[in-house]
Amino acid sequence: MGGVEIFGLIGFMLASYAVVANDSIQTLGTFLSSNARRPWWVLWLFASAILLVVLFYGYFHGNGDVAYDRLDKLSVLPGEGDRSAVLMPGIQWWHALPPLVLLFLTRFGIPVSTTFLVLTLFALSGGSAGDGILEKMIIKSAMGYVVAFACGAVIWVIISRTFERWVFHTKDELPWPYWITFQWLTTTFLWSQWLMQDLANIFVYLPRTVTVTGDETHVAFSLGYVVFGAVLLVAIQGYIFATRGGQIQKIVERKINTVDVRAATIVDLIYGIILFVFKEVSNVPMSTTWVFLGLLAGRELAISYVAHLREKNEAVKDVLGDAGRAFLGLIISIILAFAMPLVGTGKLPSF
Repeated sequence: MGGVEIFGLIGFMLASYAVVANDSIQTLGTFLSSNARRPWWVLWLFASAILLVVLFYGYFHGNGDVAYDRLDKLSVLPGEGDRSAVLMPGIQWWHALPPLVLLFLTRFGIPVSTTFLVLTLFALSGGSAGDGILEKMIIKSAMGYVVAFACGAVIWVIISRTFERWVFHTKDELPWPYWITFQWLTTTFLWSQWLMQDLANIFVYLPRTVTVTGDETHVAFSLGYVVFGAVLLVAIQGYIFATRGGQIQKIVERKINTVDVRAATIVDLIYGIILFVFKEVSNVPMSTTWVFLGLLAGRELAISYVAHLREKNEAVKDVLGDAGRAFLGLIISIILAFAMPLVGTGKLPSF
């Protein structure tokens, strides 16, 4: 693990906590809510096992790439032709600031996009800036919100009148055992898809070997970094589960029926499928937060207008509030991406 930059290590540790505390709850929030009666350590061991499988599957099957191709476009080497080099990200003090800001925002329950908040600085530096990676990230994330919103609206328009009403009026009854099994299976799928998307937001701070062969770029991390990251992430996950998700968890609990294992299962399944589809479309990083908020927005509006389980004005206000906070996170990300290099060097980054 020699050669890691001090601010890279600080950024990695801050991002590990901030990304898990903010984004993973948007993935595991319904799982936590609907399993509130179970000991926290049981849920922690379950989620940690999936985390370790995804990390080391990426390392061994992906030849060292635990970011699942999400850092390829942010790891551009100068020159032409086939080449390979160890890329030191060139971390300065301002690179470690975004996850620190994310920690602050997380304490207030603001569901900002960690992809934008953490990766925007890297997207505006080096060779990746000329490739327009930031614009691609924004477009893909916006498409993710629209698609998720549409899926949430259409699916819950169809099932709200029957399924959600049934869940709402039988919420005090114990669910059939197969619903619990189904939920744990869908959580496994969703959690793995989220990790494949967002591990890049954490490992971007670490040195990596970049190999260019023709038009293909491959990124690989050393085993030492992967083991260190695994231990740190499992420990942080334990704290998050012991505190039952913190402030971000309240966003999930405000929504209709999300503490019920049946409704939570459907939400997790649809969310996981959307992340899987976008992961396969391209390796450009995207905001999973925007997908999550888009899905919940479409769902909440459909439930309020079709099933009438929530006041329409209250649902609209909730949806607009979540969308506003997500947009605020994007604005903060871009401001930091321009302001921090300017303060540190007196020069604006490339765009």
